[in-house]
Amino acid sequence: MTLMENKKIGAGWPRLLLVTVSIAVLMTSAAARAAINGSEGQTFNLYAQEGYVSVSDGGSIYSWGYTNTGTMQLPGPTLIVAEDEPVTITLTNNLPAAAGNVSIVFPGHDVTATGGVAGDLVQEAQNGGTVTYTFTPSEPGTYQYHSGTEPDLQVEMGLYGALIVRPAGHTDLDTTDTATCTKPVIAQGGKAYNHDDSCYDREYLYLLSEIDIHIHQAAEAQASGPGPIVLPAGAYHSEYWLMNGRAGPDSMAADGTDILPYQPYGSLTRMHPGERVLVRVVGAGRELHPFHTHGNHARLLAKDGRMLLTETTNQLAGPLLFTIPSLPGGTADAIFQWTGKDLGWDIYEAGSTVPDPIDTDPTRVRAHNCTDVDGDGYADADADYPWEWCADHDRPIPVTLPSLSSLAFGGFYGGSPYLGAMGSLPPGEGGLNAWAGFAYMWHSHTERELVNNDVFPGGMMTMLIVEAPWVPID
Repeated sequence: MTLMENKKIGAGWPRLLLVTVSIAVLMTSAAARAAINGSEGQTFNLYAQEGYVSVSDGGSIYSWGYTNTGTMQLPGPTLIVAEDEPVTITLTNNLPAAAGNVSIVFPGHDVTATGGVAGDLVQEAQNGGTVTYTFTPSEPGTYQYHSGTEPDLQVEMGLYGALIVRPAGHTDLDTTDTATCTKPVIAQGGKAYNHDDSCYDREYLYLLSEIDIHIHQAAEAQASGPGPIVLPAGAYHSEYWLMNGRAGPDSMAADGTDILPYQPYGSLTRMHPGERVLVRVVGAGRELHPFHTHGNHARLLAKDGRMLLTETTNQLAGPLLFTIPSLPGGTADAIFQWTGKDLGWDIYEAGSTVPDPIDTDPTRVRAHNCTDVDGDGYADADADYPWEWCADHDRPIPVTLPSLSSLAFGGFYGGSPYLGAMGSLPPGEGGLNAWAGFAYMWHSHTERELVNNDVFPGGMMTMLIVEAPWVPID
């Protein structure tokens, strides 16, 4: 029995409990964000390191990763840079000698490398050595970076990360800037590209990858030897599928949680109704992953850092998708919105008032109106419930709800079918959805990718929580 298998048996349930507690803390502390967690700047020092990553069934898997702190992480730091400003990245090879040289390639950019030794694709850093890469990003968008040295081994081992290029002059949105962005709800976000239709309120990164245990075990067994490391014979066979370096349900734990010291990035997604969420998807592995967004379709905005626009009118040309294809080595950006439209009932409760659970005066109730001065069908941004579909205002749920004894409860159910309203729950149920948002699973649409080494549920999955308008997210 391997170290990983032994840990899986002994630590799976304690890990699930820790993640459950972490999610509850994340929700109650409002520790989400409008912008992606990453390293901003134009100059970076990266190190290729070895270490161990955790998987949700209790396993510990030997891996390699880039880091800017000296402690290996998976994926590498998300690098956030600016359009038209020079970027300098110096890489130091701290991998075992058996791993050989290491490098970085930056697809979509014209890179100059100095130092190191020549490799098949780019200059490489020898063991203990360095190499420097410089480039000036000419187009904003979502990109990735990864090793260009023996990618069949080094990318599999974890040498990859995301690169985000902000448009020149990137600033936060102004809620009054209706000429640039369609009725923004919050004064945060920005533009993903140099185009008005790329405005967003919140952005989230979903870096998708996989792990073949046998390759990692072979690398671990040979790491202390003279090298080179020889891959095991046979076809690739992944057993774990990761979102931002984590397998579900770890993917829903907070960024930087202590229980995952080498996997700093979570992917729990939170939004208010009507907000435009920029979904940045990066295919960092060798497999295609169909990324499925429950709750609504998403408008494909760009692929590989290039917007999809009509040639003559310069309008958005990307399709409306219920599943975003994530190609190996590629990236995709999409805009996701959720308003409650077309559900056919009043999501805020059929009636005149709904309690405001976090108001400073707990006896106060929030008036439930649906003012639509601009006539677009939605409640205005300054209404009690912005983006409510007014045609459904006060419309009851078109079914008779079963009794509590006939319901199956989940951790994200708040005890009520109404957004932001709590209800009765049996002892020990719920707890992951502190403000009674609507919860949707976001995941790979390939069923085998929803397991951790054949244990369901897990793998490439996270949750979207649509929060009531008054709930603080940032």
